Amino acid sequence: MIALARKYRPRKFAELIVQDHVATALRGAVASGRTAHGYLFAGPRGVGKTTAARILAMALNCAQRQGGEPCGVCESCTRIWTGQANLDVVELDAASNRGVDDARDLRERAMYAASAEGRYKVYIVDEAHMLTREAWNALLKILEEPPSRVVFVFATTEPQKIAQSAAPILSRLQRFDFRRIGPHAIVERLRQVLAAEGLRAEDDALHLLAQSADGGMRDGLSLLDQVLSFGEGPVTAQRVREVLGLIPDDLYSELLRLVSERDAGAVFPLVEKLLEAGADLGEFVSGAGETLRAVLLVGVGGEPEGLTDGLQTQVRRYAPQLPPPDVVRLLTVLGEMEEQVRRSGNPRLAVEVLLLRWAMMDRTIELQEVIRRLDQGTGDRGMGQGTAMPPQAPSSSPRLRDAGPARAAPVPIPQSPVPPEKGPLTLDRLRALWPTIVAHARATSPMFGTLLAGTEVAAVEGDTVTLRPPDQAPGQAEGIAHKRDAVAKLVGEYVSGKARIKVSGAGSGERGAGAAVPPAPRPSRLTEERVKADRLLVLRTKDPTLNAAVDALDLELLE
Repeated sequence: MIALARKYRPRKFAELIVQDHVATALRGAVASGRTAHGYLFAGPRGVGKTTAARILAMALNCAQRQGGEPCGVCESCTRIWTGQANLDVVELDAASNRGVDDARDLRERAMYAASAEGRYKVYIVDEAHMLTREAWNALLKILEEPPSRVVFVFATTEPQKIAQSAAPILSRLQRFDFRRIGPHAIVERLRQVLAAEGLRAEDDALHLLAQSADGGMRDGLSLLDQVLSFGEGPVTAQRVREVLGLIPDDLYSELLRLVSERDAGAVFPLVEKLLEAGADLGEFVSGAGETLRAVLLVGVGGEPEGLTDGLQTQVRRYAPQLPPPDVVRLLTVLGEMEEQVRRSGNPRLAVEVLLLRWAMMDRTIELQEVIRRLDQGTGDRGMGQGTAMPPQAPSSSPRLRDAGPARAAPVPIPQSPVPPEKGPLTLDRLRALWPTIVAHARATSPMFGTLLAGTEVAAVEGDTVTLRPPDQAPGQAEGIAHKRDAVAKLVGEYVSGKARIKVSGAGSGERGAGAAVPPAPRPSRLTEERVKADRLLVLRTKDPTLNAAVDALDLELLE
């Protein structure tokens, strides 16, 4: 019995699946008599490269062709299609005929004319990237000036190797890139083959076969042949999973559940089920990536393809609980660990660590949504207490991670206070006004307000005001000392007359006579954590709204 991949091999350009751009060009070249002397067919395995080369040879030598299409039934077409011995069409496997002597023999044979008037000699070289540099050099001259009515067709899955070893060859060939065949096209072709064979199959089974074929029509038909030989009756999804060893959909559903619900404890039982079923952990990780990609597609309004109906239902169920930003972060972690999982000496541990990172990863919320909820007085959203928020449009605002229970209260946005009527400069009056002065500074400049935050009025002597920064912030004293004039101007708006500022603890000339000058603090080592902390501090000081939201909800600001 002939294998399905051979029995249903296309015999005409019109029967090539998804390769319309190649079929149209080759059919037109044959019909108009403008066939090139050399072609390079490049693309993944099982997408029709060698088949297209055979159809081209059939069309060139078919006495009954119409519009560039071979008849497919005459003796010449039949011999070429079945791969029988033919004087005018020669197929070579470059994997076993890759040396310079083989290339010279091919060159000498090409010098002879075809077996009959009006026929073409066609040489089909499969796996052409296996030819050595010397073999390509031996073919270079005949490809540049070939004999009349001789056509060379080179088929390869790795054209980059030809470019590396024989770049001059590429300029002497017409290149056609064959596309991968999508799951819908594979499913439709499998339906046609099953109908022709008088067999039935479930839609889910066909989708699983198309997914396993990975873009190759030949692989899809071979897998169908394999499943058909397993038993009688309709082809079911269960039979496909048993024959091909595929991961059941319910395990991917469990994966989505534990990730969306952050159920880290369910990771170990899930991996145990995989091992008990004899599943390939590497295949499971790949399937998990495809499942998360489907969730991402649903989250951004797309339509996932190549999934069974049951898995699509689960993807749509959990998509609202996994917003696109979170799924992107999950897939980023997968990209970092996928190679480690495949190469690890302990793949079970590697998969468990990956799933634990997914389950324990913090969720992100949009800052705009936080502010909107604060204005409405409902600060529980995004804190792990409310339902998942719908995906929002991308924003340049930073993302927040919950770091504790919410303190629900509307956050007032700082506004510039109206200075009271000016009065005398006394210690008690200035201490009472100091919170207002700090708020005034924050409204004028967030950085300026942050600089004065935590300071206190230590003393007032005449027109001199002594400020004392917090003990744990020695650098703050230096900063205020550099801003003495600005602080004095600000204080002057609240008191009669001018004010002079002296800073307690600053290494400046504002100390009282005889005061001991402490040694300058030793500069601390610059670390990555400190750089990030300083950057986030600057971000908070620049945006009062962000600063208020972080303080009110006890959030941790991430880069």
